[in-house]
Amino acid sequence: MKPGLRGPRRIVCLTEETTEWLYLLGQEERIVGISGYTVRPRRARAEKPRVSAFLDGKIERIVALEPDLVIGFSDMQAALADKLIRAGLNVLVTNQRTLAEILDTLRLVAALVGAADPAEAWIAACQARHRAIAQAAAAWPRRPRVYFEEWDEPMISAIAWVSELIGLAGGDDVFPELAVQRMGRDRVIADALEPVRRAPDLVVGSWCGKKFRPERVAARPGWAGVPAVRDGRLHEIKSCDILQPGPAALTDGLEQLHRLFAAWAGAARSPGPA
Repeated sequence: MKPGLRGPRRIVCLTEETTEWLYLLGQEERIVGISGYTVRPRRARAEKPRVSAFLDGKIERIVALEPDLVIGFSDMQAALADKLIRAGLNVLVTNQRTLAEILDTLRLVAALVGAADPAEAWIAACQARHRAIAQAAAAWPRRPRVYFEEWDEPMISAIAWVSELIGLAGGDDVFPELAVQRMGRDRVIADALEPVRRAPDLVVGSWCGKKFRPERVAARPGWAGVPAVRDGRLHEIKSCDILQPGPAALTDGLEQLHRLFAAWAGAARSPGPA
């Protein structure tokens, strides 16, 4: 550990986005434990012990690591955070849901480790790319209507930051009224035919860690006439790329959405067969 290092020196990250962010900031030496679901960056799995799932963790092992800070995400980790607090640890749990809240959280974590300047540089570059993507999409004659499915049984639509990313990438979320709901249970689509009525041009699935099955979506009763199904535009973006409220969603998740929408827009502009 570098002498004179400011802030917490031994951090356990209960979710992937904090691990990825600390690596991007060059602060990975502070990390002493990570989530078992971490895949970004790839080398973290080889370098750091995996001490938690999402809803629970190895409390005794985490305590043994002697962290001076444990960082988690969302109300769903409340029970895990409670156990760690009762074990005498310092715990920070954030609950970001929007793009603005994600950026605020990145700044908060960066400030804790004395890395505000590189954080601001990264955020500025990221926002510049966002503006370029939005400008490119503004040239399309029409924006695609997009149904983003976070889970299949029950069907859960896009969380707020994903809905905002859809907009930045050049599309329109077909369930904007659900995106403002902070809890997954409040984004459940009770009527399986409601997405059909909203006629999405694309369906994007990211089933929280399990493989998206487009053929199952296409086979749902009454879905054959949906433009996305009719045109074969059912796509997967892996949850690690878009459902983590951190750097991945702001970069790879957005880029993948934009590529899908740009391909759709290009096909929509192409003249039909003579």
